Amino acid sequence: MHRLGQRCILNRLFMKPLTQGLLMHPHISCLFSLAVKPEAFPEFKALISNIVAATRTEPDTLVYEYSVNEDNSTVHILERYNADAVVSHVDTTFAPFGKRFLELCTVSSLVVYGTPDAQVRKRLDPFGAVYMTPFDGFSR
Repeated sequence: MHRLGQRCILNRLFMKPLTQGLLMHPHISCLFSLAVKPEAFPEFKALISNIVAATRTEPDTLVYEYSVNEDNSTVHILERYNADAVVSHVDTTFAPFGKRFLELCTVSSLVVYGTPDAQVRKRLDPFGAVYMTPFDGFSR
């Protein structure tokens, strides 16, 4: 079978139909870039430890990792969820920490990979989200 045919079969197997012929990807991935004042990093790191512990209990959160540069001024968050789990994470798990989190850092950028629905976009748009729609590839 030629490549285009294989891609169509894979899309049907792993993606759910949306309206107007678009397909919904089964996962939503986010890459946040945060600016943190280095002197605030110890408190930020302690807060993140609590957020990660709470998030670890979510069965549909597949990846949730924080990374920092050498001078503790830039933090990246790599997140991956089953598509229907993002709203619950934001509204239930993250919400109790949100105010303090935003006092300790500034969201510099957010790139979202997948096909988030309107409810997910409503929660991510305030951070200036840039949406990237998958068109080919795989994950294991």
